Amino acid sequence: MKRHVLMSLALCMTAWLPGMAVAQSDYPARPIRLVVPFAPGGSADLVARVLAQKLGEQMASGVLVENRAGANMNIGADHVAKSAPDGYTVLYNTSNMIFNISMYANLPYDALRDFAPVALTAAVPQVLVVNPSLPVTSVQELVAYTRKQAGKLNYASVGIGAISHLTTVLFLNHHKLSAVHIPYTGSPQAYADLIGGRTQFYFATVASAGPFLKDKRVRPIAVTSLQRSQALPDVPTLNESGMPTFEATSWQGMLVPVKTPGTAIARLNAETLKALKDPDLRKQFDKFGTVPLGSTPQEYGEYMKLEHAKWGKIIRDERIKAE
Repeated sequence: MKRHVLMSLALCMTAWLPGMAVAQSDYPARPIRLVVPFAPGGSADLVARVLAQKLGEQMASGVLVENRAGANMNIGADHVAKSAPDGYTVLYNTSNMIFNISMYANLPYDALRDFAPVALTAAVPQVLVVNPSLPVTSVQELVAYTRKQAGKLNYASVGIGAISHLTTVLFLNHHKLSAVHIPYTGSPQAYADLIGGRTQFYFATVASAGPFLKDKRVRPIAVTSLQRSQALPDVPTLNESGMPTFEATSWQGMLVPVKTPGTAIARLNAETLKALKDPDLRKQFDKFGTVPLGSTPQEYGEYMKLEHAKWGKIIRDERIKAE
């Protein structure tokens, strides 16, 4: 992911918010459903709940989080795509939305045509974590150990083609290593088997890793952002660990069904940008290792297209297909 693009989007919300017109006064007249297409407890769920709470405080109607996990977020996404375009059903999507375009032959929805963008909300760096029993404390040691155990180690991901999977593929290819992929339906399941010893390493989001790092159930090796994470200042980057310019960051945003009234989208965008500037929300994001962003709807739509071009090529080159 291009760091300068993310930085410019993070800055744009400050410039765009003052000129934002207030949308129709009667919207929202009832609670908004924020659909999270992943299991509770994962990175997207944690961040979405913090954002939903702040949005609910700003809009008297309230915002309710609804988890619809499964099929690498396709179940939740399809549900929102087919929901009434009235502004009351919002998808909290991640970069998986773009990856799926290239991995699934027959998606029941079109990720770029069946949704209207609201805003890019956050970037979530990943952290490479290992089972504490593994005799490694650095990238170099993990590479050497994996090479000696060629094809015998298992790595976790939150699904085929998820950012955790794609990042591991790039990592293994860079070092010419082999390991067995064990995909899970969500991060809680991935952590359970990593801690239990079924898998040995996992590119997890910094947001979800916090509790497991705190009680030392997993060991951090490196983060995937170009700069060290504020949440994990003592953990080096892959860029510092022999992989120059390497960066793989998950991003999150909000979409609504296509044909949702522009007034509703404008109100959702304005409230989201306001929430992302809130000091209390930013403190909570910092704890998760999450970087608040922000964008206009148009900028988010263009950004999704750029990401599709970038990751789609990687997925096609590696011939990654959903099972």
